[in-house]
This record gives sequence, structure tokens and C-alpha cells, in this order.
Amino acid sequence: MTTLSMDTALAAIIALVVVSLLVLLFVQRGKRRELPPEEASDARAARKAEAADPVRVSRPRVDPGRAPAPEPTPAEPAAPAATPVPDEGPPPTAAEEEEEAPGFEPTLPPPERDVDVLRRGLANTRGGFIARLAKLFGARPAIDDSLLEQIEEVLITADIGVKTSERMLTRLREQMQKGELQAEDDVWKSLREMAVDVLSVPPKASPLERRPSLILIVGVNGAGKTTTIGKLAARFSAAGRKVLLAAGDTYRAAAVLQLEVWGRRVNCPVIKGKEGGDPSAVVFEAIKRAQEEAYDLVIADTAGRLHTKAPLMEELKKVDRTIQKALAGRPADEIFLVLDATTGQNAVQQVHMFREALQVSGIVLTKLDGTAKGGMVLGIVDEHRVPVRFIGLGERVEDLREFDAKNFVEALFSKPDGETLAA
Repeated sequence: MTTLSMDTALAAIIALVVVSLLVLLFVQRGKRRELPPEEASDARAARKAEAADPVRVSRPRVDPGRAPAPEPTPAEPAAPAATPVPDEGPPPTAAEEEEEAPGFEPTLPPPERDVDVLRRGLANTRGGFIARLAKLFGARPAIDDSLLEQIEEVLITADIGVKTSERMLTRLREQMQKGELQAEDDVWKSLREMAVDVLSVPPKASPLERRPSLILIVGVNGAGKTTTIGKLAARFSAAGRKVLLAAGDTYRAAAVLQLEVWGRRVNCPVIKGKEGGDPSAVVFEAIKRAQEEAYDLVIADTAGRLHTKAPLMEELKKVDRTIQKALAGRPADEIFLVLDATTGQNAVQQVHMFREALQVSGIVLTKLDGTAKGGMVLGIVDEHRVPVRFIGLGERVEDLREFDAKNFVEALFSKPDGETLAA
């Protein structure tokens, strides 16, 4: 009986010691997680300073628990032929993972694949009015006035536009009267030549060699401006340019967040302002930061706006004046108007209104892969003589491609195969 009591007492003592050690361990861990008073005060002060700054730089977040990466020594020069690889930084948070799209390789597509890629990207358009043209030839092999009238109807309904369609048909009639259109292939060849002539508008001479150069992006809501900025930044960064982004759309918080996600992906800082603030102030600050920190290029976003709203267009003029003030009198190197290809002929009116407010230097045509209205680009360029600079054929970075009139026309107006005709 005595032995049992001693064993019980010993077990109780051992259990008490174990519990005490566990409590002490948890208390010590809790203390290590707490910041010292001076560090907590500094953190609060930093947050207050950031909130008070109306225009600030958004950079990739740094995990306070992670040791900073060592600075490269000046004695080790970078290899001249190597392309800079962006630092991906710390792992993204769960919220950031939801915002970010799948990763990409910011490399330029090989030029020899351009026509094949364009054919795939223009599949909907080729299965639309191009297939209808081919079926016309199959039903009426003779090249006569009746066939030309049907061709004109197909072109007009394909959103090429009445004026452009009439000019193309006038040319076809002249060639037919001269006996130059003897077969179907002659008509396809003539259509391709006319399309190349329409689309071959040379861009203005702006090699973007001045530091900093500036590209201003404008367009209506939903055209794809912010995504276009991210893809352009990836292209220029891959080419070795030091790029700074300006979140000039201060009215839509989602636009700023989207641009910040792109900035993290391509390692480009983003200058942003307070929600609802002055877009001109954000662009001005971005230019000044670029001048101070030797950036090669600033790409500035603007708020999406209805082209019929005069006050919003006046605000764009103010941004343009601010740019000239910040750049010592010179205007933006490029002003790209982003157009949604799915809007068809409505895009022609958008070009007209934006050109009244700004010196638009080029067009970026997005969502070509999702519409049968790709022919609308002919009407836009023919009427306004503004060059197309880039076209969007998908969601990937490499799907934003530099526009080449000959490759585009070859892909669009090549005779459809059986699969296209059956679509």
C-alpha cells in the first residue's frame, strides 16, 4: 500500500514538471512573435506616412521574416548578351494568387511563325466573311457584275464599312473591265493588294530612345487598356528596357490593383494615387520619378471613358498638357488608342472622338481572336489613316503582336481550306 502511494506521488510530480515546461515553451514563443516597442512604433509610423502620401510607388512586398538578398558587388559586371531576369520576390499571398493569371515567358515570338499564328487568331473572321466570299466563287465561277455586287454586300456586312467597301469594289470593276480578273485567284490577289495598300500606314518616327520616353494609353471602358499595358511592359522589359508604370485610372480601384499585379509579374514599379484623385498628378509624378531614377520608359494608364462624354475627354487633354509640362515642352512619344475588335464599326466613331482630343499615334486592336469582325480594321485605317501598332490574339503575353500589314493580309485573305468553309 505504501509502495503504491509513493509511485502515485512520483507520477504526479513528473506530470507537473512536464506541464510546467510546456507552458514555459508557449510563453517564450509568444514573446518572440511580438515586435519590440520601438519596432512596433516604427511600423505604425511607416503606415501613417504611406497613407499621407497622395502619390506613392507600389513595389513588390518584402517578407519581414526573410533575410534580404545580398547586393551584387560593383566589380562583377553583368554579361552583355544576357536578358535581365525579373526577381519574382517572396511567394504571393492567397489574395495575390487569386488575382494573378498563370505565369508566362516574356519573350518575343519568332517572326517566321507570324502568318500561321495570325491564321489561328483570325479563325473566327476567316470563318465569317472570308468563308462567305469563297462560297460566292463556288456558286458563281464567272467574274461578272452580279458577282461583284455580292462581294460588296459581304464586305459591308463584315464591318469593313460602306466607304471602304465601295472603294474596293470600284477598283475591282475597273480591273474587270480591263480584263484583269479572269479567275477566282485574280480576285483574291486584287483583294489582298488593296488591303495591304489600305493598312500600310507608316507610324510616326518615334524610336523611344529618349529617356524617359512616354507611352500614353487611352480607350473606352472594357477595351483592354490595363492588360495591354502589362503586356507592353513585359515586351519592353524583355528587350532590356527599364519600365515604370503609371496608374492614371484613379476612378476604378480594380484597374490599379490589376496594374499592380502586372507590375509584380514583370518587376516594374507602379506609381499610383488616391482613389478618385487627379490623374494628371499621378502621370506627372511618374515622369519625375523616371527622370530622377533613370528609367527608359513610362507607360501611363488612363481611366476608361465613353468617347461621347465631353468632360472626360477634356480631362484627357489636361493629362496631355501635364505630360508636355513634365517633359519640358515635348508631347508623349506615343499615344495608343486601344480598341475592342468585337465592337465592329462603332470603333470607327471612337477613333474620331479620341483624335479630336489627342494626337493619337497608333491603334492597339484587342480581342481579334474572339470576333468575326476582324475586317473592321480596314475601315478604321482607311477612314482615319492611323496605323495599327499592335493586335491582341489571346490572353498570353506573346499574343500581343506587332502589326505587320503584309502578314495580316496574307493570313486574313488567303483562300480558305475545307475546314474553314465547313465552319
